[in-house]
Amino acid sequence: MAHRVTLIPGDGIGPEVSAAVLRIVEAAGVDIDWEQYIVGGHAQDLAGSSLPDEVIESVRRNKVALKGPVATPVGSGFESVNVRLRKVLDLYANLR
Repeated sequence: MAHRVTLIPGDGIGPEVSAAVLRIVEAAGVDIDWEQYIVGGHAQDLAGSSLPDEVIESVRRNKVALKGPVATPVGSGFESVNVRLRKVLDLYANLR
């Protein structure tokens, strides 16, 4: 039975790092069905939100996510995707 995992590649080096992790997981023979979502500036342009609701719903449903780095725009009026994820999902740890 495959595990369902939310994948949030992020931006900057995130997609490259996430792709490497996917290759490692595949080589290890772990059966994972990835649900991939875009967050950050690109998501803002496409969906009107830097953290679309479907991302939160996926993480809640799957109870596990792999997230790459996400940049926070400089200036007022921007909420960090990282902070919002922690608040909405009531998280307190960031494992690296």
